[in-house]
Amino acid sequence: MSAPDIWVIGDVQGCAQPLRALLAHPQLAHPDTEIWFAGDLVNRGPDSLGALRLIRSLGNRARVVLGNHDIHLLAVAAGVRKHGKSDTLQDILAAPDRDELLSWLRHRPLMVRGHRHVMVHAGILPAWTLDQAQALAHEIEASLQQDNWQQAVHDLYGEEPLCWDDTLVGPERMRVIVNALTRMRMCQINGSMNFQHKAGPKDSPDLKPWFELPARRDLSETIVFGHWSALGLNIRPDTICLDTGCVWGRSLTALRLRDHALIQEDCTACRTRA
Repeated sequence: MSAPDIWVIGDVQGCAQPLRALLAHPQLAHPDTEIWFAGDLVNRGPDSLGALRLIRSLGNRARVVLGNHDIHLLAVAAGVRKHGKSDTLQDILAAPDRDELLSWLRHRPLMVRGHRHVMVHAGILPAWTLDQAQALAHEIEASLQQDNWQQAVHDLYGEEPLCWDDTLVGPERMRVIVNALTRMRMCQINGSMNFQHKAGPKDSPDLKPWFELPARRDLSETIVFGHWSALGLNIRPDTICLDTGCVWGRSLTALRLRDHALIQEDCTACRTRA
């Protein structure tokens, strides 16, 4: 008997209706099929509460990594960040099952690994091996799962330091880890993260997508990520981007790990002006 399939779904961002339609596809609906989610389950789309409840209802079938919008939800709930003008989180914060949903969310990992693939929301710094990245992700996960998780969320915010140093400790260490795993797109050639460039990859001698940096230490497994709708669907031997702009009215994409087959759902109804 062959092993159950694994499908990875890109950024949902509160687009519950396209997600529901995608999950109803016969190849994803089978009860033995495992579904991986590349982060940003919520925010900007029209039904963040519905999306979060739907993904949680999948139980052990779902493997989820946290994205920057998911961490933003925790920060707003903790009073660390203000509700932004383009946020669509109020339905979650006012829901009767709010505490259960937030607890479930903050117990999700920042990195999932298996079947020669690694899933994170944004990327992995070139200075890290995959084993090191997993150990560093565990540091953030442990901080979010403790009783005083609100302080941990507070310590995650800030853009500096921009590059990794093994001697980093405390909030500075936490910020580099979480920014790399959930926010990184472009980097300087020396590996420093650049958060100003949010468009597609830029042809520049000094600035490159994180996955094109020449000093990447560990290419042994394919890294699957989302976060970069301006890059869109991008399949390479070493990396796969699955953020196909659902919240911008484009599509929600699922990819099967064993052969990289694709299923996409139209998201015209989810178009946002955010």
